[in-house]
Amino acid sequence: MNNRIKKIALEEHFMAPGFETYSKAFIQHIPKEQQEKLKMQLGDFDEIRLAEMDKNGIDYVVLSQTGPAIQAESSIQLGISRAKENNDFLAGKIAKHPTRFCGFAALPMQDPKAAADELERAVLQLGFKGALVNGHTHGTYYDDPKFDAFWERLQALDVPFYLHPIDMPALPPSFAGHPELNGATWGWGVETGTHALRLLFGGVFDRFPNLKVIVGHMGEGLPFLRWRLDSRFAAYPHGIQLAHKPSEYFGRNLIITTSGVCSHAALTGAIGEMGAQAVLFSVDYPYESSDTAAEFIETAPLDEATRALVCHGNAARILKLDSAA
Repeated sequence: MNNRIKKIALEEHFMAPGFETYSKAFIQHIPKEQQEKLKMQLGDFDEIRLAEMDKNGIDYVVLSQTGPAIQAESSIQLGISRAKENNDFLAGKIAKHPTRFCGFAALPMQDPKAAADELERAVLQLGFKGALVNGHTHGTYYDDPKFDAFWERLQALDVPFYLHPIDMPALPPSFAGHPELNGATWGWGVETGTHALRLLFGGVFDRFPNLKVIVGHMGEGLPFLRWRLDSRFAAYPHGIQLAHKPSEYFGRNLIITTSGVCSHAALTGAIGEMGAQAVLFSVDYPYESSDTAAEFIETAPLDEATRALVCHGNAARILKLDSAA
C-alpha cells in the first residue's frame, strides 16, 4: 500500500461464471476490443484488481455482480438458485482477500420473501455488507406493498441496499431515434432516479424509517433537485401524504456515491445538498478509471475532515466495518 488517503469503494463490479448472457444487452454496444478488456477485468480478483487498488490508495472494495444479473432472469426459481450461486462464488473470492474485499449480495427480487431470505443468508452466514440490485425486475418496482416484507428484513438486518441502474422496461417516445440517450449516458440515470423517487413518494421510508438506500453516479442528479421536489410536491401532492418533506429523506434514507461522476463542482454541490455524511467515494470499476476517480477525490476542494468522511469514514460507518478493513 502507499501513503495516499485511505479509500473505500462501493460500486465495484465482477462477473461470475455463467452470468455473461445477462449482460449482452448493454455490452454489445461497447467496441470489441474494449469488451475483451472488460471481460478480463471483471473476471479478475487478484493481480489486475489488487494492483489498481494499490496504485490508487483504495484499501477496500465492496464487490457486486455486474448488471443486469438476476434482475434479467425470467424464471423465479432459476433466479433464486442463481442468486445463491452468485453469492457463494463471491464469498469464495472474498475469503482469499478478506482485508481487501467484501460483498453486496445479488437478490432474486422476483420473489420478495426469497430475496429477504437470501439477503439474510448472505449477511449472517457469508458476511456480506448489504445488497446491490440492478433496478426493477421485469418492470416491477420495489415501492409495491408486496415488497414490504423484504424492506422489513433489510431494516432489521441494518444493512444498505444499493439501487443500481438498468434499462427502462420500455423506451418513451422522446428516446426514439436516439439510441445514444439510452443506457449509461442518460437513460439509466432517469430510470434509477425515478425508481428512488418511487420509494420515497411511495412511503417506503415512512414505513421503514431506518432504511439506507444507496444511489450511485452522484445520486443520478437527484440531490440537485431537492428544493424543487419540495416546492412542486407541495403544489401538486395528488393526495399523497408523507411524514416529512421530500428533501428530508435525502441524507437520512437516500445516500449517494460519486461513482462515474468525477466533477469537483458536482461533488461540492452534492455535499452541500446532502451533507458530508451522506456522500461516499466509489469508482464503478472497471467501467470507469480508478486512476481518474482517485485523482478526482484527492484533488477535490474539500477540507481534510470532509475528504476523510467521503473517502472512507462514511462507508466504514454505514457498512459497520471493523478495524481489519
